[in-house]
Amino acid sequence: MAVREVLEIGDPFLAQRAPEVDPDLIGTAEIQAAIDDIVDSMRAANGSGLAANQIGLPLRIFSVEVNKNPRYPYKPPVPLDIIVNPQLTFLSDRTFENFEGCLSVPSMRGVVTRHLEVQVNGFDRHGEPLEHVVRGYSAGTYQHEYDHLDGLLFPHRVQDSSTFCSWNSFKRYKEVAFVAQVEALVAEFGR
Repeated sequence: MAVREVLEIGDPFLAQRAPEVDPDLIGTAEIQAAIDDIVDSMRAANGSGLAANQIGLPLRIFSVEVNKNPRYPYKPPVPLDIIVNPQLTFLSDRTFENFEGCLSVPSMRGVVTRHLEVQVNGFDRHGEPLEHVVRGYSAGTYQHEYDHLDGLLFPHRVQDSSTFCSWNSFKRYKEVAFVAQVEALVAEFGR
């Protein structure tokens, strides 16, 4: 287990599609150590999710966890979720405007349109098939991490470049309105 450096936007490794993990290898010491590194690195950086390629691992794995995160105090709790070889399916056309940040894009935020309901398929850290539905604000976190595995960072999804701002500007000018939006989604969906 180790805390690894999070690669930043512009690093060519982040632009590559992460390859699938052979399901028969998920239980190996190598893959389990990689999963531990993903979790440790996410937690050390106060992230709410982290994809393997963000820490230089060419593996189609991401983690999501929100537990009183100081970077995102408005995010609803999400227990630790490890997804190997994820597949996402949008369950409705309903979307929301998410003011996203990213450990690989330090000090920046921007608005990305995300779906409100997704089905997540893949394998858990023990190699067991998983399938669950994520609705509401938390669905955006899963889409964000999935994008990383395809070599996409949130700035690639921003449609209106005027929404880009620093973290400080977000906190000063945008956070109150955005938190109200998140609270409404949490009230409707529970997450």
